[in-house]
Amino acid sequence: MKRKAGGIATEIGPIRVDRDSISSNRGNSISSRFSSSLKRSLTISWLCGAILVGTIGGFSSAVSQDLKPRVSADIVYGHKDGLAMTMDRFEPVGKSNGIGLMFMVSGGWVSSWNPPERMMPLVAPMLQKGYTVFAIRHGSSPRYLIPEIVSDVRLAHKHIVENAKLFQVDPNKLGVYGYSAGGHLSLMLGTTSNDRSSDAPRIAAVVAVFPPTDLRPYMELSNPLREKFPALKFELSKGVDYSPLLQVTKDDAPVLMVHGDKDELVPLWHSEKMRDALKETGVANQLVVIEGAAHGFDAAGNKRMFDAMGDWFDQHLLGLTTKPGE
Repeated sequence: MKRKAGGIATEIGPIRVDRDSISSNRGNSISSRFSSSLKRSLTISWLCGAILVGTIGGFSSAVSQDLKPRVSADIVYGHKDGLAMTMDRFEPVGKSNGIGLMFMVSGGWVSSWNPPERMMPLVAPMLQKGYTVFAIRHGSSPRYLIPEIVSDVRLAHKHIVENAKLFQVDPNKLGVYGYSAGGHLSLMLGTTSNDRSSDAPRIAAVVAVFPPTDLRPYMELSNPLREKFPALKFELSKGVDYSPLLQVTKDDAPVLMVHGDKDELVPLWHSEKMRDALKETGVANQLVVIEGAAHGFDAAGNKRMFDAMGDWFDQHLLGLTTKPGE
């Protein structure tokens, strides 16, 4: 199937989806076939409504039609309140590089289920580069608050590491990325995983797109966003613990941030302060600013974002020397 994505022609074959093919408590698979449905746009909600992550222009080259992405859908990584916590595993297009990336499926700390083919615009650029992508869903607001949500993604991280051989990825070179609230969760893993016990799962690289890095302003009782987005309604005294900006230490994973300079929802200072804190502690980092962009990018901005993301992971997970954005 051939579609236009941000002015770039892309081809992608049918997606093969295996339901429950790998889970924490069962090994049988039920396979079904979906025709590909590469969307030109994908909307992800965050703090006040919806943001357009946009027309996908991040493909550096066309995906050959005879390369068919395969997805292991609804993998159970844990249980909570009698419910299964699930993720999808997207296998790379073409030859695998043996490296896994976790994609935080989160908008406003709500993690909605979507058919795998609808997720393709946000994972296909990394699949093309040989990465395996795990789309992680967490317990959603309003039932669950940020401390519980962070625990969910930690559990998913642990499950991937413990099953790395089965998933065919290197447990010591896992990357993580996400947008907005998903960027916040990515940074939480990147700033708090590597200073835990030596045998705890580690994060090797992070890409966070317009991430909130200091939750304290949003948690203030006078801020209406606290009521609109109840994931923020946990103890004020714990705001420091769940603000990546305030968790930076020298053992953190390398961080790339991409942010628009006209973002009013999550102002650019969130990434600027994070960059400065990382630089001060000696952690590799870079901030790519998309001029004129608000809380979401157009096709040109998305292409720049995906190119920088791919280069960052190549540099820090594969040891390649290309600098993001070059």
